[in-house]
Amino acid sequence: MSQITQKLRAIMALDPDRAEIDFDGQEYSWGDIARVVHAVEAGLDAMALPAETRVGVMLRNRPGHVAAMLAVLATDRCLVTLNPALPDTRLVADIAGLNLAAIIADADDLVRDGIAAQLANEGMGVIAIGSALDLVAVQSLPTADLSPTTAPGVAIEMLTSGTTGTPKRVPLARSAFDASFAAFTRYERGREFVDKPQLRSGVTIVVNPLTHIGGIYGCIGALIAGRKIALLERFTVDSWVAAIKRNEARVAPAVPSALKMILEADVPREDLSSLTALISGTAPLDPDTVDAFYARFGIPVLANYGATEFAGAVAGWTIDDFRAHWSTKRGSAGRIHADMVARIVDPDTGAVLELGEQGVLELKGAQLNNALQWLRTTDRAVLDEDNFLFIRGRADNAIVRGGFKVHPDEVVAALHQHPCIREAAVVGVADARLGEVPAAAIILKDGSSPPAQEELKTFLKGRLIAYQVPVHFRYVTDFPRTPSMKPSTPGLKALFKTSS
Repeated sequence: MSQITQKLRAIMALDPDRAEIDFDGQEYSWGDIARVVHAVEAGLDAMALPAETRVGVMLRNRPGHVAAMLAVLATDRCLVTLNPALPDTRLVADIAGLNLAAIIADADDLVRDGIAAQLANEGMGVIAIGSALDLVAVQSLPTADLSPTTAPGVAIEMLTSGTTGTPKRVPLARSAFDASFAAFTRYERGREFVDKPQLRSGVTIVVNPLTHIGGIYGCIGALIAGRKIALLERFTVDSWVAAIKRNEARVAPAVPSALKMILEADVPREDLSSLTALISGTAPLDPDTVDAFYARFGIPVLANYGATEFAGAVAGWTIDDFRAHWSTKRGSAGRIHADMVARIVDPDTGAVLELGEQGVLELKGAQLNNALQWLRTTDRAVLDEDNFLFIRGRADNAIVRGGFKVHPDEVVAALHQHPCIREAAVVGVADARLGEVPAAAIILKDGSSPPAQEELKTFLKGRLIAYQVPVHFRYVTDFPRTPSMKPSTPGLKALFKTSS
């Protein structure tokens, strides 16, 4: 039994009457959660599914789904994440061939087109849960000819965000999660992962989707810390602000695009007066946004860097580091965690580069679950003498325009300097003469008129090399996005195909 499993079971039993989840203003206690956890566990036991059996869960940001997640993890079974935000046909295709013994899903998702037929065809056991904590029903047991597949040592088979291609599942070991949370816990003053389980004051806002590592990591982190969760089904400025005010939250998450929306909404400073810091991850964070937020609200924005494959974050800012180093380390993704080792290498030769030189980031640490071997990432980065990490963009998404390399992140950074642009995304699209050229999708700030393309090109030519300036522009109300709210490269490429 992993340390996380032990902690989850111990925390659940401490105070059944203590409120643990705030969902849209309705509070649910540890007792409410435990009742559903035990009911789901009983359903899985009725299916005679042993430990380490792979169980699918269609995860939504709802209280019943948190309980289902707990039930799978706390019984040392393997949680296989499914994304109910997918269209019906894609969700059916994702289920097909996974060879799961059972699936847990919201009752409403189980009646979507094609889902019930696919589950019956696969012979899976089915447990229906309610959106709140009001329904658990075993709808069917696994068929006799279904052999449960197991994943020894694996806690979660986690969907990647699919930013640059088709999402895939990454097996995250229990030992990797233990190591990851042990490292993360050290970022909190006066707390260690080995501390005796206890209930703590404060609240954790969970708004990132539970199908994404940021959402599930934040949720599990709050549960094992014994902190109340304010659970948002999706981000809106109004619901986010309301949750902070209702719970007097001291720390809250906000992805970079959300930070810009909050700034644009001109939220009264007093509405965020309880906050001492914001945590931002999942996408590159523009330091100008950090400065603007700090100037407007007096609240530090603490970036972090991680990935599904890393079982969470491997670098990040603390409040102390922000106060001491932001002026000199501005734009960094934070300091490498104490239990991780990082180095920068030449992408072609693999030679280790000196501190301050740009290359490809490699990492080593227990939470990577690869026998402490170096893991090469796809990120261009710089590491300085104080172990602060600077991410310069992806090494694998360069656009080759007539022999010249264009890194989309650099073009995006230039576009974000335009006063009318809230958010931009850049991809390569096919070109008969040059092979590929950059194309920019742009979201305007509220009330802004779209600049003429020639005006925008002139603006960019003052900030970029000529071959970096996009050939195509398209103004959109939003991008095609992954579950983690990153712009989806395949979706953006399709967008420009339809516009040509």
